[in-house]
Amino acid sequence: MVQKPTRKETARKPNMREAILAAAEELFSVNGFNAVSVRDIAQAAGANPGSVTYHFATKDGLLLEIYQRHCGPMNQRRSELLSAAQRVRDPQDRLEAIVRAYVLPAFSSGSDLAGGGARFTRLRAIMSAESNDVARRIIAQTFDDTSHALIDAIGACLPNVPRTEIVWRSHFLLGALYYTLVTPDRVSRLSRGEANGADAEDAIEQLVRSTVASLQAPALDRPAVARPRPAPVTRTPADATHEPR
Repeated sequence: MVQKPTRKETARKPNMREAILAAAEELFSVNGFNAVSVRDIAQAAGANPGSVTYHFATKDGLLLEIYQRHCGPMNQRRSELLSAAQRVRDPQDRLEAIVRAYVLPAFSSGSDLAGGGARFTRLRAIMSAESNDVARRIIAQTFDDTSHALIDAIGACLPNVPRTEIVWRSHFLLGALYYTLVTPDRVSRLSRGEANGADAEDAIEQLVRSTVASLQAPALDRPAVARPRPAPVTRTPADATHEPR
């Protein structure tokens, strides 16, 4: 059953287009993309289905708009911070600044726009896990450029680590970022209150330090590729008479 956003969630929006966006974002973040219909979104927004198609054409177009309005500012901020980080002279400080350039914008806004906020981060995590072709295309279109820039900048700092391993380690960073934003209470609970999972400043520093340490770990020792042995030669009695003695 699709869970509906609260009346307060949609009532604060100034016009129908914003009400549809807010309703769709909330529904997608709770139920995923596949389970939510245009009719569900319209009902939650207090609109008719024709209004959804008028403003966004399709449900795909609505999801793309949600990503663009959140991630445009976030990606722009990441690019600005990454450019500044690459000018840091000390290699260790530069690597930390590069990782921070990626992490910081995700925590930087409480407005649910520049940086996404908890609701959009929850939506992103669900879209990534849902294995939906539409969501995969939108995610790639939205994030691949900044992800490649991050990986290239890290690679310039760590020339002895293969790019494939940097890709894996930055992939783990993204998972940690999602989980930290979506479930901060887990940190508070497991630390028995000694750490505050909602402390954004502490979370950023913990993510940066742990990621830098993992990036600097030695590359995996990969087994050498075994060379195929030549096939045994089958000899005939006639061959034996010509062997040197």
